[in-house]
Amino acid sequence: MLPKNKITPLIITIATLCFATTIGQAQEKTKLIKQDNEQKITALMAKMTLEEKVGQMNQYNGFWDVTGPAPKEGNAAIKYEHLRKGWIGSMLSVRGVKEVRAIQKIAVEETRLGIPLIIGFDVIHGYKTLSPVPLAEAASWDMDAIKHSAQVAADEASASGINWTFGPMVDISRDARWGRVMEGAGEDPYLGSKVAFARVKGFQGDDLSLPNTIAACAKHFAGYGFAEAGRDYNTVDVGNATLYNTILPPFKAAKDAGVRTFMNSFNILNGVPATGNSFLQREILKGKWGFTGFVVTDWASIREMITWGYAKDGAEASLKAVTAGADMDMESRLYVTELVKLVNDGKVDVKLIDDAVRRILRVKYELGLFDDPYRYCNEKRERTTINSKANHEAVLDVARKSIVLLKNENSLLPLKKSGQKIALIGALAADKNSPLGSWRIAGDDNSAISVLEGMQQYKGNVLTYEKGAHLTIGKTSFQQELVFNTTDRSGFEAAKKAAKEANVVVMVLGEHGFQSGEGRSRTNLDLPGLQQELLEEIYKVNPNIVLVLNNGRPLALPWAAAHIPAIVEAWHLGSETGNAVAQVLYGDYNPSGKLPMSFPRNVGQIPIYYNQHSTGRPADSDKNVFWSHYTDVEKTPQFAFGHGLSYTTFKYGIPKLNKTVYLKGEPVQITVAITNTGNFDGKEVAQLYIQDISASLSRPVKELKGFEMVSLKKGETKTVNFTLTDTELGFYNNDGDFLTEPGIFKIFVGTASDNVQELQFELK
Repeated sequence: MLPKNKITPLIITIATLCFATTIGQAQEKTKLIKQDNEQKITALMAKMTLEEKVGQMNQYNGFWDVTGPAPKEGNAAIKYEHLRKGWIGSMLSVRGVKEVRAIQKIAVEETRLGIPLIIGFDVIHGYKTLSPVPLAEAASWDMDAIKHSAQVAADEASASGINWTFGPMVDISRDARWGRVMEGAGEDPYLGSKVAFARVKGFQGDDLSLPNTIAACAKHFAGYGFAEAGRDYNTVDVGNATLYNTILPPFKAAKDAGVRTFMNSFNILNGVPATGNSFLQREILKGKWGFTGFVVTDWASIREMITWGYAKDGAEASLKAVTAGADMDMESRLYVTELVKLVNDGKVDVKLIDDAVRRILRVKYELGLFDDPYRYCNEKRERTTINSKANHEAVLDVARKSIVLLKNENSLLPLKKSGQKIALIGALAADKNSPLGSWRIAGDDNSAISVLEGMQQYKGNVLTYEKGAHLTIGKTSFQQELVFNTTDRSGFEAAKKAAKEANVVVMVLGEHGFQSGEGRSRTNLDLPGLQQELLEEIYKVNPNIVLVLNNGRPLALPWAAAHIPAIVEAWHLGSETGNAVAQVLYGDYNPSGKLPMSFPRNVGQIPIYYNQHSTGRPADSDKNVFWSHYTDVEKTPQFAFGHGLSYTTFKYGIPKLNKTVYLKGEPVQITVAITNTGNFDGKEVAQLYIQDISASLSRPVKELKGFEMVSLKKGETKTVNFTLTDTELGFYNNDGDFLTEPGIFKIFVGTASDNVQELQFELK
């Protein structure tokens, strides 16, 4: 018999060996499956005609009610003929088990080779049960919550027949005028990379063949978030340093997470549309990064190269797109009409076609569609999964975590749960549609819990609701859009009367959910309509105001920042909005969110971001006008990247390094003690930034390189540990080479990008 002190190590050794063996067996099994799939793809492609191969590269939007009669004429009839010939590789915007099964049945049972379709859909922040918009989720800085949110979305979408989402959007953007900031993770490439990785893992899981996972799509490759003037679809002009160090890292993180598809972007890069950009698609993505999935164009972007002036007609656009590495054509309808002739005329090498088709078929095999084309078509699962209680609990969790407390003077929040009169004011407070946000095309209108409904669940206070300013409903060709009325003040007096009689006023103001998103650029980032006027009128009769913001982008609110004692950034939080907001306002959940984008003082500061470069004249060192500044406003943001308060307070100790000189390749260890010095239990996101003082390229004044969320009970102290490696200390040069250079580095540790303590070390 072994001595007791020998048994535990033996058990650990055996367990370690078993675990290693299991991992090894799993890896070997995966390798064999991949080899088997490649052999099957080779055999299948040997049977395919050129027309059938090109058909796999063709994606159409849903074009008829697939459970009804087949179309007899027009464009829909042509698409239907292509479907029956096997000339469609993917469909988008077909959803619901009955519809997907019907269209998949045609592809599998009526075409010559029976190749299944991949079914795509814009599952951006949920399917039916909607999470917060992605920018809001990024404000949680909680990667587990973000991953779980994507899992919920994948679970519901796959239950409805979908097996591919056009997300996550991983574009970095510094310009809040661009409406699509609501789809991304904000201004920072480090945070954006972590979010990209989490979302891909949430959508795809560890096994793409499972019926509750879906293929993810990293978009938009690349530079779309840098559209000039924040105007959607506009020109992009960036240098290589910005491309490699700011724009590309989240895409690389998505690739490293195993994302199976990329979508190219609408913009030009170095004068070349991304859809026809070999540098992006062939050299970087499929070359340096070794990406083995496929690239889909954004909607009609091959055809749009003609408008860009980069191609004279559809044939040239198709030639340039396929040569550059765009594998699947989304609704340009050009590959299916042009590529066969281009190959037969010797203008396109058939090897390019074969490469694209192999990539597309590979993902279909990985999804298990060849094993069971109807694996996503279980009506019972569709009924039990969508809008389930568990899914609503999950999105409520991430909604609470996404809320950012921007300001809380005199501890106005949390609200007392009894003995108060509370006036709730604002059209958005009772709105059940706007909180769903933009890009929720499968969501049911008016299905959100409103803030009014959430607050009504707390019975201890007297709650009075008044609209104040009105909404006007309008229509666009794409979707319903609501705008704020600019003339009707008929609700002002009732709102002022309610406010005057209240102990506390809660005002829910901001953008409607459809005022941000694709095609929704704004030149003003204030409160639309009469909301600012209403806010100031209410303030005159009762300054005890909690301002709850609903928005999909940073807003410029200098008056509110100066006058309103409590400001809560509540974004567009999805299905459980009202419950999340009410639980935070009443203190049942202590806010812990941090801003993923800087909030400007006014729109003239944009683009504004924390990780700027110093410039040669960053400060007024000579006491004259010739330095980098504005003459009419500070150059700092209203609320900085990483800012976010709690109902409790946190005290940071002095950060410490384990030494001050390190050799290249040696990990840099930083510790800091954090104490909860307030009266509530809470969570704090401790942030670490660096600055490379002298490098071969100018480096930003601060770069986020680590963050840790720590839970602290009141009075409790914990030590947070950060580790920096060459990966965090290095950067890309203008040729795309990664460098870690010796020199002096500053380290900044604190609660926000503008509230840190500084220390430094030397790297040799």
